Amino acid sequence: MHQARVKNIFLVGPMGAGKTTIGRQIAELLRWDFIDSDHEIEARTGANIPWIFDIEGETGFRQRESMVIEALTQRQHIVLATGGGAIMRAENRAALHARGTVIYLETPVERQLERTARDQNRPLLQTPDPRAKLTALLIERDPLYREVAHYIMPTERSSARDVAFHILQVLGLR
Repeated sequence: MHQARVKNIFLVGPMGAGKTTIGRQIAELLRWDFIDSDHEIEARTGANIPWIFDIEGETGFRQRESMVIEALTQRQHIVLATGGGAIMRAENRAALHARGTVIYLETPVERQLERTARDQNRPLLQTPDPRAKLTALLIERDPLYREVAHYIMPTERSSARDVAFHILQVLGLR
């Protein structure tokens, strides 16, 4: 893929895949803006994700997420880390796929558990069995991550910096 054709890089994948960490690395290397869609939702709402889930439910949160993705994907030269469930809505998948290069950061449940174990800011993991929840989410969402992705990038055995460099190599940006 020629550099001039890469307008944006959008990272999708499950929680704990490293979207934010890897996205920051890519943005720094390209000198592009980095945006985390969950952080953007919190900034625009003035409330954290768990509070939004408590008050508006997952449906209300997903509506806010869709509005943010619609707005952000129209920008140029950004690296966007999406929330793990952003791909659940067809309009989000369409906007992401059409307006940038989508990278699916493929991550096994074991790795997700390690990375999310102490994170209280993940409403879907406030459950007695996070492993079962992550497994169920991956079964449901993996086909959608694959559908929207231009490239699939395994993250299990590499550092965030190595994954970032590899993505830039694959895209012809390094």
